[in-house]
Amino acid sequence: MTPEPHIAEGHVTALRLFDVAYAIDLERAQTLTAGTASRTRLAATPPKAMNFGEAPLALVLPPVLLQLEDGPIQAQATARLYAFGVVAISLRVPADALAWPAYTTRCNAVARATHADTDPTLWPNLLARLRTTIAPALTRPNDSAPGPGALVEDYLLATVHAFADETVTAAAIGREIDLVPLLSGQHRPLSDQARQDLLARRFSYYTDDLVVLTWDRAFIYEPTRDPDVANVLEVANAQFLEMRYYDELLDAELPRMYDLVEVATRRRTLGPRRFAALARRLYTLVAEVTELTERVDNALQVTEDVYLARVYAAALDLFRVKSVQAAVDRKLAIIRDTYAALYDEAASSRAGQMEVAVVGLILVEVLLALFGRH
Repeated sequence: MTPEPHIAEGHVTALRLFDVAYAIDLERAQTLTAGTASRTRLAATPPKAMNFGEAPLALVLPPVLLQLEDGPIQAQATARLYAFGVVAISLRVPADALAWPAYTTRCNAVARATHADTDPTLWPNLLARLRTTIAPALTRPNDSAPGPGALVEDYLLATVHAFADETVTAAAIGREIDLVPLLSGQHRPLSDQARQDLLARRFSYYTDDLVVLTWDRAFIYEPTRDPDVANVLEVANAQFLEMRYYDELLDAELPRMYDLVEVATRRRTLGPRRFAALARRLYTLVAEVTELTERVDNALQVTEDVYLARVYAAALDLFRVKSVQAAVDRKLAIIRDTYAALYDEAASSRAGQMEVAVVGLILVEVLLALFGRH
């Protein structure tokens, strides 16, 4: 039998992302944090190969004590601010000198301890303290506190930097080491089809590195300790969250637009200025959403790094970022076309009113001329 692998060095990171504002002034935020923050960069990737469109700002937060089943453990807390209004807070728990089953147990325990149902105040408290510090740097902040139904994203990163047996290869992981209980969080055995689907997105570049992606978790084996893969997955989650935010924003706007169109159809006597004002408001919304979605889409620029590019593209596909972005574009097109029609109707109504006014003036002149003779 293959001996049970042991983790020499590793950690588990629980990630939670929030949409906090229309935009964040990262330069101002860096000043507000008294120089303790720094801009994130990809450590092992040349800037020409892959780089952030606008590098996020990384902050170190006070450590957090998590209550796991086997006792309390201190987690390192950090935050990253993105210019397009997203804050990503992560809690990193050490997982050194553990047998593989114990490492899997640690991952699942961290997932449970950081779940909103376990401690509803954990993430809101962390976010509230951060927002107090960076409040002046927020443009049009979202004042609602995260709670049930709030728009957030969470992700779990299980990272191994070294096995006790230095001969372990990426190919052996998955064949000799079962990743399914870790990636699924399930205790019951999965079917063969479910296992294949869970392990389908597997990437390696060297013989000793590996990334396996799922919808809400990822396993990373990176002996060089570079955080680039984790950073790329965080960016993909941030993009997904922001696209979801604008998708829901436009979902709320479409019924309002339909109601206005119905009013315009039933009541032709409404003033053209009202429709022109509505059209301008919606064109402003279209311009803002278009600008922000372009910034989100360009958050990470990929050129030459094949490995990270594949991981990044797979994460975007897995999180359905492109499909949500396409839905946002379709809704923007509907709003743009409908309000253009309303604006045209307002212009036609204005022209009709001017014609009535001209006819009225002519009648007044005729009457004045007739009565003027007497």
